[in-house]
Amino acid sequence: MPHDPKLVAATRAWLYKALRDLDAARFELTARPPFTADIVFHAQQAAQKAMKVFLAWTSTLFRKTHHLEELGEKCLCRDETLRSAIDAAVPLSQYAWRFRYPGEPDEPPPEEAAQALAIAWQLYRSIPARLPEEVRP
Repeated sequence: MPHDPKLVAATRAWLYKALRDLDAARFELTARPPFTADIVFHAQQAAQKAMKVFLAWTSTLFRKTHHLEELGEKCLCRDETLRSAIDAAVPLSQYAWRFRYPGEPDEPPPEEAAQALAIAWQLYRSIPARLPEEVRP
């Protein structure tokens, strides 16, 4: 039985937005010096959107939030096998605001930015594997 076309389209749109954040972060990593504050922000955003993809697909309500622990717990209620990817991603929550405003440290080190991006990619890749083929990018 085919899935609801609106749900399929919305899920694909969320996946696309998450992928755009990952692509932006990957591009910013190539700058010399790399734009590390932007990289970690985009990593957090990609992880947040990846979780929202899964929650939307499973018809799980969620509020607007940058807190990955809250979103992750909702995901785990639907699929406990996401635990390792979600646990790794939860610390990325801080990057929604850290380094974004004056008075905070200016930039994370490049190694921290690269690690944040790797974690976001891991979570992003784990989500489509749990979706029907017709939804996957």
